[in-house]
Amino acid sequence: MLAWIPFLEPCNALQSVWYLLLIPLSFGISLMYRAIRETVVGNYWRSVLIMTTQIIVVIAALGVGVGLVVELLIPFTSSP
Repeated sequence: MLAWIPFLEPCNALQSVWYLLLIPLSFGISLMYRAIRETVVGNYWRSVLIMTTQIIVVIAALGVGVGLVVELLIPFTSSP
């Protein structure tokens, strides 16, 4: 651990489950954004959960979309 260089040699501990880090990341973003934007305190946690769900669903859909482009569209355009 003494010779570990963070940006040049990434830590291998979370490589198999890196996508699960999206949940706390999106929750934190929603928490901060809604704390600034929400005018009624009663709707705060509901709007945080809705925004967290929206972020996760949209990023998952973007991942599926990019995966489809890479698997289907790019081989189709490069074939003779």
